[in-house]
Amino acid sequence: MRIILLGPPGSGKGTQAQLLVQRYGIVQLSTGEMLRAAVAAGTPVGLKAKEVMAGGGLVPDEVVVGIISDRIDQPDAKNGFILDGFPRTVPQAEALDELLRHKHLKLDAVIELRVNESALLSRVETRVAQMRERGEEVRLDDTPEVLTKRLASYRSQTEPLIHYYSERRKLSTIDGMMAIDEVTRAIHRQLLALGAVEPKTHARSAAKSAPAKKAKTAQKQAKAAKKPAKAAKKTAKSAKTTKKAAKKAVKGTKKAAKKTVKKAAKKTAKKAVKKGAKKAAKKVTKKRAKR
Repeated sequence: MRIILLGPPGSGKGTQAQLLVQRYGIVQLSTGEMLRAAVAAGTPVGLKAKEVMAGGGLVPDEVVVGIISDRIDQPDAKNGFILDGFPRTVPQAEALDELLRHKHLKLDAVIELRVNESALLSRVETRVAQMRERGEEVRLDDTPEVLTKRLASYRSQTEPLIHYYSERRKLSTIDGMMAIDEVTRAIHRQLLALGAVEPKTHARSAAKSAPAKKAKTAQKQAKAAKKPAKAAKKTAKSAKTTKKAAKKAVKGTKKAAKKTVKKAAKKTAKKAVKKGAKKAAKKVTKKRAKR
């Protein structure tokens, strides 16, 4: 699953990206982090980026695309990725399309989190006022003035991507003003409609609640308890079979013995008759001889 999240600063892209990472087992690719990693690793594109950054210039699109290309070839990006901070412009989107085509990959979805800019500014103003009341330090990049500039930059540079991806039937728009969990559910529904499949391990962890886990444990315990009973039953059955076989064997032996005795008695009787007949005949012969 390869995804781009679009939306102005404060729309909740970072939060939703992390939730998608956990659910789908994919990686979040931040261009800033990738640039720093490439520079630290001393890769060819990293060295180019370092040279440009050292001179205070903006890293060219082709260098950023080269870094993304190297990054998505790594094993942890095999299941997919979420691009964070890229593309920001239409030329960058075109360069990304070309890169994915070259690698025989496709972009699955572009999710736009649509928000009310006035509401965002109001949120920041309230947060800053509360921090100042508590005596907390306010970040320089977390003020209504900075947000106003960032929103203007988003409208001029990044908003054209909405039309670009809409033309290519990749865009899905979600109301980013909803509660975080509602936005998450809406994104999940949209990804399912696009054919997203959760890895088994992530699907199980997302779908199963604590009671379900307890039920499974109880089921395992019951199954384990049944094993000795099943073994005992099998042993009893085996003993019964052995007893039956022994009984049959005894019966057979008795029958064979009876038959042998009967045969022996018959033979003895026959022998006795024969002997008696011989004796009688001899006696008769003797009497005749005397006459």
